[in-house]
Amino acid sequence: MPETRRDPINLPGISSRAWEHPADRGALVALRELRGFDVILRKLFSLFTEREIRLMFLGGAIRVNRHQYTHVHDEYLKVAAVLDVAEPPELYVSQSPYLNGVTIGLDKPIIAINSASVSQLDDEELRFLLGHELGHAQSGHALYRTMLMWVLRLTGGLSWLPVGVVGLRLILAALYEWQRKSELSADRAGVLAVQNPAAAIRVMAKFAGGGDLSGVDITEFLAQAKEFESGGDIRDSLLKLMLLEHRSHDFPVERAAELHRWTTEGEYQDILSGEYPRREDDENVSLTDEAKSAAKHYRDAFNRSEDPLTKTIRKLKDRVGTSRNDNSSN
Repeated sequence: MPETRRDPINLPGISSRAWEHPADRGALVALRELRGFDVILRKLFSLFTEREIRLMFLGGAIRVNRHQYTHVHDEYLKVAAVLDVAEPPELYVSQSPYLNGVTIGLDKPIIAINSASVSQLDDEELRFLLGHELGHAQSGHALYRTMLMWVLRLTGGLSWLPVGVVGLRLILAALYEWQRKSELSADRAGVLAVQNPAAAIRVMAKFAGGGDLSGVDITEFLAQAKEFESGGDIRDSLLKLMLLEHRSHDFPVERAAELHRWTTEGEYQDILSGEYPRREDDENVSLTDEAKSAAKHYRDAFNRSEDPLTKTIRKLKDRVGTSRNDNSSN
């Protein structure tokens, strides 16, 4: 893994595009082109639901500030400074034995982390989690998830149309695929916030096995990801597709492997050296370019994958290509 830093450097003017996964970013840029619809949705949502959410946390959780959960507040301010967020969302700690956090709301998002996250994560791990949630807020994931779910409900009400059950299932699968990629985006924001990839990997290990890592070997944990991706046969590949179909998050070992790949292949280090997209340029982003970037990601992932089914498809594709070349030369 790259060399870690004790004192994360601030990233002034950084755009959320810097950490957004290509597949997530392409979808976000397309959604942002629907100018006006997001404004209407914000207004409708903020009238009632957003107020209800805030009241729920205000009445049932602890609001983090310089008087309550002071330590969490201090770490949160550090994360906000690194990601250059002048006015971070309200932060709450909610009672739960599970490691987790959530970012909800549209016009004024709220971040809540579970009490287990406070008690079971060290300082760097906590900053990763807070950076993850702040990444969600900065990318506008809550808004666009709500937009997509509204579209899904509308489509569900029109199930009598020719698109049918299979078509609706494909739409749902696509929404979950985007949501999983948005989680990978937030993971990248988290590792940028803490600037210690090892801490991010530890959080994934804790998501998988609990808060005590005294009996866990992180190298072996990463090896699980390789076995998950490449082990078994085509039956395992099909089972993985079924397991992931309705999951909002990839499995922790997959997220750990994805973070390890991202922090070791150059883009992460480029950002830390100051080479990253700025917010001031967000308006000039090309939808076509982002679509090409997303397509390139899936193409590269297909070519790199060691999944048994993908490898089989790749071999068949190569054979078909070779056969066509042989026929054209005759």
